[in-house]
This record gives sequence, C-alpha cells and structure tokens, in this order.
Amino acid sequence: MHTIEKKSTTKAWAGAIAEPAKEFPPTQLPIISGKIPDGLRGTLYRNGPAQLERGGDSVGHWFDGDGAILGVHFTDAGVTGVYRYVQTAEYQAETKADRFLYGVYGMHTPGPIWKRWGQQMKNAANTSVLALPDKLLALWEATNPYALDLETLETKGLDDLGALDNGLPYSAHYKRDPDTGEIFNFGISIGSSVQLNLYKSDRTGKIIQKAAFKLDRYSIMHDFVLTQRYLVFFMPPMRLKMLSLMLGMTTFSESLLWEPQLGTQVLIFDRENLSLVSRGETDPWFNWHFGNGYEDEDGSVILDVVRYSDFQQTNEYLREIATGETHTVPRGRLWQVHLNPQTAKVTATQEVIKRRCEFPVVQRSQVGQPWRYTYVSLMPQETDTGEELFGAIARFDYKTETLTEADLGENRYPSEPIHAQDSQNPSQGWVLTVVYDGNSHSSEVWVFDSDRLDAEPVCKLGLPSVIPHSFHGTWKPA
Repeated sequence: MHTIEKKSTTKAWAGAIAEPAKEFPPTQLPIISGKIPDGLRGTLYRNGPAQLERGGDSVGHWFDGDGAILGVHFTDAGVTGVYRYVQTAEYQAETKADRFLYGVYGMHTPGPIWKRWGQQMKNAANTSVLALPDKLLALWEATNPYALDLETLETKGLDDLGALDNGLPYSAHYKRDPDTGEIFNFGISIGSSVQLNLYKSDRTGKIIQKAAFKLDRYSIMHDFVLTQRYLVFFMPPMRLKMLSLMLGMTTFSESLLWEPQLGTQVLIFDRENLSLVSRGETDPWFNWHFGNGYEDEDGSVILDVVRYSDFQQTNEYLREIATGETHTVPRGRLWQVHLNPQTAKVTATQEVIKRRCEFPVVQRSQVGQPWRYTYVSLMPQETDTGEELFGAIARFDYKTETLTEADLGENRYPSEPIHAQDSQNPSQGWVLTVVYDGNSHSSEVWVFDSDRLDAEPVCKLGLPSVIPHSFHGTWKPA
C-alpha cells in the first residue's frame, strides 16, 4: 500500500522568516543595478519582527516577534546599511535564557496557568519607527517606546518623551504635521476603565499636551487620521474578554471578539485642545491603517482607509504568517470615506482600489493636507489566494483614478512603499522598498521613480543578510 505524498504549500516568502534574522554592522551596500539619484539623501528606517522562535519554540502570532531595525543611509559617499535588534530588557533576558519568558499578543507566558496571572507583556518594539532630531524611537502598541542612536541603531533605553508616566502606551502610528512639525499620537490603556490617551509633541518628540478619553469598551485602534483641525478615530465593533485574559485562559489575540451589531464608532477630537468634538456611528468594518485625511472647502473630512469586512480573517492571516504557511484570505481594500466632523456622520464611502492591498502611505509633506497619490502594497492579480504575501507596490492617483503598479516578478516580496522627496528637486519623488527575493534568498533595497512605478527601478542595492518581512518604516531627509 503506498501513501499519497502531501504536496507542500510553502511559498517562497516563508524563506525570509525561516530563521531569526542576522544583525550586521554599518556596511557599504553594493549597487546591483542602476545609479543612486543625486538628490536622494537621508535615511530609510524599517522595523519588523525578526525573531520568531527561541529554543525550538515558535511565537504564537506574527505580532510577537522581537523587533529589529534596518537603517539605510544615503550619503554623498555612497549608501551604508545597518541592522540591529532593539535591545529591550525582555529581548536580553530571553536571549540569555535561550527561551521565551513572556507573553505577548498571541502567546502566553510559558509554564503553568497561574504564572500567567497579571503577567507583564513583553515590549516587542517591532511595529514602526519615529525619527526625531536626536534619536530614533522603536514603536509598538502597548507601552513606552525604546530610543536608539540614529546612525548606529544602538539601543539607548526606554523613553517616556517627558510625559509617558507609569508605562503609558505610545502607539506605532503617530502623525507629523509637515508645516508645524507637531507630532500627534495616542495609546489605549486598560485599567479600571479603558482609556484613549491623546498626545501632542513638539518637533523634538517631547510631549507638550495630553488628554485622556474614556471608551465604553476595548477595541483595536491601531491608527488614526490627522487633518488641518481634527484627529479622527474609527473604533471597530469589538470587545475584549477581560476575565479570561486576566486569568490566563486566552491570549490577548484570542480574547478579542468581533461584534458587528455594535457598529463602528467614529470619534473626532479637536487637534488644538484634544477635546472631543463629536462621536457617531457607521457600518461595521475593521481597519488597521489609514492613508491620509484632510478637510475640503465645505468642511467635510475626506480620508482613505484599508477596510476589512471583519477582524477575524485579517487576524488569522497575520497569525498564520508566523508559521510560514497562510490559507486565509483577508480582503482588505482601499476605501475613501467622507464625513461631517461636527456630527461624526459618514456621508459617503467609495471603494477606490478593488484589489487586496495594505500599508497605505502618502508623501510626508502632504500628511493632513489635500493629496493626490496614495501608495500601497498590492497583491498581484494572478496570485490573489490566501497563500501569498504582497508581491507588488502601487500608486493610486485620485485625479485620474488610475492605479500604477510595480510587479516585482515571481517570488519577490516588497515592504511597505516609502516616499522620499528629492533634496534638489522638490517635484521629484522616489519610492523605496526593501525586497525579499525568494529566488536567491536575499534582500535588496529598490528605488523607484515615483512617477514611473511601472518602469525598472532606478537603483537596486544589495543587503548583507536577509531582512524578514517588516511592518512600517520612515524616511528621514538629510
């Protein structure tokens, strides 16, 4: 009797996370093709989970991996890259023990159930980065950020930005006003009540104003929108099974319930004094990320957001990524939403990219302003199954309603596209993405002309070791 061999469904992208990432010191990067633009001067930073197993045990969810930062410095003397783990206290303790010691989003504290009660969650420092004049912050959702050296990426330690007392959370999705330099952010804390904490910082990152708003339940709010006058939040219809979480019976991820009957709450705050302007309700949907938002002449807020019909599918897909095999299809699409800020009433919605996409990004100088182009990571049309990761980047043009796509070819996987303005010619832009090439098991930095995304990259640079798929990055002009 012969057995039928089960065909492996592992895709090439899994190679990037098959083993923990290897750090490298500041290293001159070779040019593989093309030429570095003369006006591209500054640093690309990226953050993502780089250690997904220890001592033979795997993390429970992609969100649980320890963060590592890639810095790519573009200078007159050439391009250097550096890649380092954020040396959080928990990362150091687990490295020394060579095993997991803490619970995170999708995993319990190891050991018997009573060890989980009231346990601190590991600071994974793995979601995004904020480049300040004198330091780089490694951001995630649940506590203070870690500060790093802008050049060497050496970890300096936890940073409270002058006001994050008692470990107040500082989220991964800040918004920086391009005119004033003010930085807005938030964090959700769970104590005797669930609280939305709002922060306004000066250009150095120092918090100069903060406010707290009591929420009626816990929901994932991962991002928000800054406009000329407002901060806009959408609160998806979710609840947290608090008791089973506190007793260690379920992980944080497993404790999140999708309850569409609650509807999506719309919360609008005044950006000057951080007070509530209005709150309303709209259809149930889930979103991780917004692209941008602004107010038009009649005072309406117009924003774009990647919407999902529910939370479970996207969360399960993200959990599966850490295993190296995915089967769930999360149907995130880019939508444009119009709302009245005085009533928090949604007045119009329209699906603008009718394909699976994520990580919407706009030019840094247009945050909170009218804008024309939103850049996204995109699923190539022929591979729209649950088994693949994004294999393309694209630019949606709101003026012509067209999508320009850079398909990277088979088994190549880009990171979120980051826009960088040319230092010599303000009308020229570049789009940077870190590409994992599953054909050669290597990582590269690709630079595109932002107006010619569908043409060959203007430059490709080699990296010394594989960079695992990452979440978010930023461009810091020289």
